[in-house]
Amino acid sequence: MAGIPYCGAPPLPGALLARWNGDPVVIAALVLLAGLHVWRSAGPARREAALGWAIAALAFLSPLCALSVSLFSARVGQHMVLVLLAAPLIGKALPRGSWRASPWWSAAAFAAALWSWHMPAPYAETFRSDAAYWAMHLTLFGSAIWLWRDLLNHDPDQTLTVLAAGTAASMQMGFLGAILTLSSHPLFLWHLGLTSAWGLTPLEDQQLGGALMWVPGGVFFLAAAMRSLMLLRSATARPAAR
Repeated sequence: MAGIPYCGAPPLPGALLARWNGDPVVIAALVLLAGLHVWRSAGPARREAALGWAIAALAFLSPLCALSVSLFSARVGQHMVLVLLAAPLIGKALPRGSWRASPWWSAAAFAAALWSWHMPAPYAETFRSDAAYWAMHLTLFGSAIWLWRDLLNHDPDQTLTVLAAGTAASMQMGFLGAILTLSSHPLFLWHLGLTSAWGLTPLEDQQLGGALMWVPGGVFFLAAAMRSLMLLRSATARPAAR
């Protein structure tokens, strides 16, 4: 195993709970970003921002970071915590800005980050290079925040476009998850020899990671679509009620 990954050496099951990430640079960056976001927000947005950044901090600093060195499913789990829990809260708490960009741009950026970093070669590089590790997480998390801001903060007249972009994002994520789940052989060589300590074969670990990407993603994107439709219904019902 060349070098030590950013999250440290592969943990032993009995020592996992002690493997918190105490990187002062990451802690300071998270505190700064969360503080600025909460300070510039008000009302429900302030609570959403605080909760979103707290969840992101757990993803980066908790023992999940160390476990992701051993298990592909833990790395995917870390990504799903960021993409499906932290990013929607942070994105919803962000303002739309003074111009309305098409949600297709954020959906395309998210798809590019998701597929690029879950290919075997770039994925393996994140264990050899701290720069690659943070490039993976910043592009994936950043594009997810951008996407969820577009999906959750939009005008009623953008609903159809938002629904189409959200559906495309959900489908491409589910398709990648299905490929990983239904594969007949392990694709991520880094984890060979590391999964047995956790009672999994490399293929079972990969299939679990694929399922984590496949199923929960569809649920969260469906919930966002239902929310958009409800907001559109409320907006179109207002004139008739006058």
